Formats: sequence, structure tokens, C-alpha cells
Amino acid sequence: MSSTLKTNTFLLKIFSLLSVVRGYNILVLIAAQYLAAIFIFSDKKSIKPVLLDWHLLYLVIATVSVVASGYIINNFYDKNADRINRPIKSGIDSYVKQETKLSLYFFLNFVGFGFGWLVSWRAALFFALYIFGIWFYSHKLKKHPFVGLISVTTLTILPFFVVFIHYKNFSKVIFVHAVFLFLVIMIRELIKDLENIKGAIANNYNTFPVKYGEKNTKKLIILLMVLTLIPIGVLYNYPAIEYMKYYFYLAAFTLFFIGIYTWEATRINQYRLLHNILKILLLIGVFSLLFIDKSLILDKVVEVLD
Repeated sequence: MSSTLKTNTFLLKIFSLLSVVRGYNILVLIAAQYLAAIFIFSDKKSIKPVLLDWHLLYLVIATVSVVASGYIINNFYDKNADRINRPIKSGIDSYVKQETKLSLYFFLNFVGFGFGWLVSWRAALFFALYIFGIWFYSHKLKKHPFVGLISVTTLTILPFFVVFIHYKNFSKVIFVHAVFLFLVIMIRELIKDLENIKGAIANNYNTFPVKYGEKNTKKLIILLMVLTLIPIGVLYNYPAIEYMKYYFYLAAFTLFFIGIYTWEATRINQYRLLHNILKILLLIGVFSLLFIDKSLILDKVVEVLD
């Protein structure tokens, strides 16, 4: 019985750690980086050289380590707010001691910096700055409406630029796609702020809904949704996206629905639903990279480099 109890406690702590570092998001990040490398960034016409690229592997490990550590430090600063906003998740996260979480935070940052150094000193410097940026956001910036919103969106999208810089791919479709992702992630963050408004007020977080009100936040969300039509329109007319155009049909329809529903929403569960729909939309977008015609992107890259 004692052995079973120890096993259950150990498994519970592992589950708790996966909750803290958001294991699901980490897996999606790994998939996104490799799919982007294979179908967008790399100039190789076969998958094998990308999968055997050790520097890419080191960059993915470094990114995953630093992002996971970011979730830990964010969890540390948000523990009081999470007790209000996410009581169930907060209870699961509490099975691991704060000291253990902080030790893991420093270890993962060391791993991230170390694997960055194996690639180059520039990569190591990038990850050092990224680590500082995540900490500074969690400690200071997230308490300010505009700066916090821009910084968290930028920090979320930066891992994709690690792969972009690694392959030195300068295709226009990548920049336009990045603008689309930036806008959608910003919408998701605003909806998450609406979802977490009670915890923000209780902990003196000056988020956008706290400072400017729910109605103005909803107006900004709708404005951002209208702006997403610009990159969607550009990408739709870009031959390289091939069958991924159907994803942008889906994205436009989903964002239209979210805009209407957001305006009418008043309860936390409604905002949570919208937040989860956007997470699913972004996940579908990751796997939609499979439908991009890589040869057309490579032709554009050659034109730019020439």
C-alpha cells in the first residue's frame, strides 16, 4: 500500500509539473518549429536533412527549455491570481513545492542557454535576452495594459523567428503570416485578460480590461479582427499557400463568430470558451503548414537572395 501511495504521489507531481510548464503548449511548439522548418524555412527539398540538422535540434531544445521556464516563473508570480481565476489548475500546480519549481526554472534556463551556445554565441545571446524578457514581463510588464499586451504577444511569437534566422529565409509569405499570428495571439491575450479580470483586480494587475473596461477591450478585439483580414487577403492571393487557403477561410469565419460572441459575452465561462477556440484555431494553423507549396516559397527566396 505504501509503495502504491508513493507511486501515485510521484505521478501526481509529474502531472503537476506538466501543468505548470503547460506540456500541451510545449508539444505544439515543438511541432510548430519542425513543421515550419520543413515546409517553410528550409531550402532543402527533402525532410531528412532537416530532421538530421543538429543545430535545429539544439535550437528547439533551447526554445522549449526557456519557454517552459517562462511558464514556471509566470506561475510563480501569478499564484495568487490563479487561485481566483483557475482554482482547479492552481490546486494541481500546488502539488510541487515552490522551491522545486524555482530550481527547475534556473536549470531549464541553464539548459536553454547551453544549447543556444552549442549553435553560436549569437544564439546564446538571443536566449539570454529572451530569458530576461520573459522574467521582466512576468515581474513588471504584465501589470501595464499596452506594454504588457505587446510584450506577451512578441514573446509568444519569437520562437518562430529562431528557426527563421537559422535558415535565413526571407520570403514575404513568412512576414505576412507572422503579422496574422501576431494579431490573432493579441486577440487571444485580450480575451484571456477578460477571462482573468477578477484575479487581475484582486492582485492590482493593471491589464487592459481593468484600466479601460470590458467594452473598450471588446472594441479593440473587434478592431484587431478586422485588421486580420489584411494579412488573410494577402496570403490568400499568394500561390505558395496552396490548400492552406482553406485554413484562412476557416480563420476568417471563426474570427467573425468570435467577434460577435465576444461582444455579447459577460461570463468567465464564455470568455474561456472563446480562448479555447482561438487555441484550437492556432493549433490547426500549425498543422496547415503541411499544405504549403514549398517550391514556390523557395523560388521567392532565391529571387530575394539574387
